[in-house]
Amino acid sequence: MRELEYPFDNNYIMKKSKSLKKALLADGTDRIHKKIAVLGGSTTHDVIRILELFLLNYGIEPEFYESEYGQYWQDAMFPGEELSSFNPDVIYVHTSNRNITDYPVLGDSAEDVNAKLEKTFGHFETMWKKLQELYHCPIIQNNFEAPFYRLMGNRDGVDVHGRLRFINRLNEKFADYAASSEADGVSFYINDINYLAATYGLDQWSDPLAWHMYKYALCIPAIPTLSFNVANIIKSIYGKNKKGLVLDLDNTLWGGVVGDDGVDGIEIGQETNLGQVYAEFQNYVKMQKDLGVVLAVDSKNDKENAIAGLEHPDGALKPDDFVAIKANWEPKSENFKAIASELTLLPESLVFVDDNPAEREIVTAQLPGVSAPAIDSPEHYIRYIDHSGFFEVTSLSEDDRKRNEMYMANRQRAELQESFGDYGEYLTSLEMEAEIKPFEKMYMPRIAQLTNKSNQFNLTTRRYSQDDIEKAAEDVDNITLYGRLKDKFGDNGIVSLAIGNVRGELRDELHIVLWLMSCRVLKRDMEFAMMDELVKAALDRGISTIYGYYYPTAKNKMVKDFYLLQGFEKVSEDADGNITFKLEIGTGEYEKKNKYIRVNSQNNL
Repeated sequence: MRELEYPFDNNYIMKKSKSLKKALLADGTDRIHKKIAVLGGSTTHDVIRILELFLLNYGIEPEFYESEYGQYWQDAMFPGEELSSFNPDVIYVHTSNRNITDYPVLGDSAEDVNAKLEKTFGHFETMWKKLQELYHCPIIQNNFEAPFYRLMGNRDGVDVHGRLRFINRLNEKFADYAASSEADGVSFYINDINYLAATYGLDQWSDPLAWHMYKYALCIPAIPTLSFNVANIIKSIYGKNKKGLVLDLDNTLWGGVVGDDGVDGIEIGQETNLGQVYAEFQNYVKMQKDLGVVLAVDSKNDKENAIAGLEHPDGALKPDDFVAIKANWEPKSENFKAIASELTLLPESLVFVDDNPAEREIVTAQLPGVSAPAIDSPEHYIRYIDHSGFFEVTSLSEDDRKRNEMYMANRQRAELQESFGDYGEYLTSLEMEAEIKPFEKMYMPRIAQLTNKSNQFNLTTRRYSQDDIEKAAEDVDNITLYGRLKDKFGDNGIVSLAIGNVRGELRDELHIVLWLMSCRVLKRDMEFAMMDELVKAALDRGISTIYGYYYPTAKNKMVKDFYLLQGFEKVSEDADGNITFKLEIGTGEYEKKNKYIRVNSQNNL
């Protein structure tokens, strides 16, 4: 919904929240349901009301628990039956500098201040550990905004007694805790209201009237800004991030029209003010690539002119930085669809960046769900894309960082495939090797990430947090498998997952509760290699029957017949299209189907 995309009108959202919610609920989007507990150190009702809108827009249907006013600590440490039975999927602790109760005073010694710092931090640390122990779910915690006054002026940020210095030190300890939590595999995230208050304007954000009249820790018009930021964290946790930027060239990556002005006539680099603006933007985009954001070009241009522009010596982005370059005179919407298809991505997972509002309108009209930020003058390009939260990072795996390399390798594979008349010979030429093993601790973040990202090749579309994945791996009644695929062009990373649960009176049934695969390895026999290993693991456990399930969504129709291709028989189908399949393996007649991948597994070490 365009009204909920950055830059949005905060006052409009506050006034029209009911009609926006009604429109969102009527749009037919297939959403995942998540329970979110909001524990507040101030009033949170409107924060929740607006947070719901942004989550609905991201494809998440939230159900909320809200603590009583200012009862965040009591709810965390001494939860009542309502919160305990709610069993949240995410906990958001909405506190602010208004909840710091023991600031330094001028008479304190340095040791006294340090003691107050440790006591305040310990108050929060104890709460976080208690929440993690009770609920094993992601925790989102506000850091602290700067105080709205500085008693000592500029010295307030330097003197050990200054409130600003105290808050800065607390924020650093919060950041250290978040970093150590990530290293320990704990899902703990900082909602950076210190940055939000600065970008919004601290004087407006911290308007004392909002606190004294309504007990809001921020001004009422800033609530959408806060809620949007929290929603970005939650949608990132559950794999709702965008995956790539599809960029125009002329007046987007450089100033001018390369076909008219020539390479020497476009503005990029340090020679002009405008050239410096475009150079800064190209460097920003290049850094996004380093985070794993896929880059592609969609430009109305002759291909040779586009390449020449990208090879400008003062440009940071070169042709090799893009996994696809569509430079022609076809409609940009058609090029956009072709790019998504070549990358085996859904169009809505890509962001269209074009200075021309007419082109943005055409693409978004033809491809519902595609975001196209309303960039205006080039000096604002970075802010518009950055503040939109398309690529919010809650975890960063090695696979993420190598994503562009993986797609580049896929392009090489596609080029190789065209040179073969026989598909089997092509698969053999790839020299594929797979590592298929039970879930391992070092891969838990990537495994959880994959469950929340894969939509098209996901039979049950179950979503797991990292804590959920760790619990599934520890459960002795589960068989878990991850699949990593390499070939002569490179490492695709972890691309497939399966979880089967042992059931039945005789413990001889395996029910597949999760089966997914990245679409970038489609038609390479990885699904057969995974099934062979799952059957082998099941037989080792005395399993005689495997049940598979397909739950249809708007995005996973391509795998409706997956189990039939694996040799299963259809058992039942209900009115909603949910199908149950069965495979008998106890007879010893299962035939391996993988022909082209050499597998390294726990079973053959």
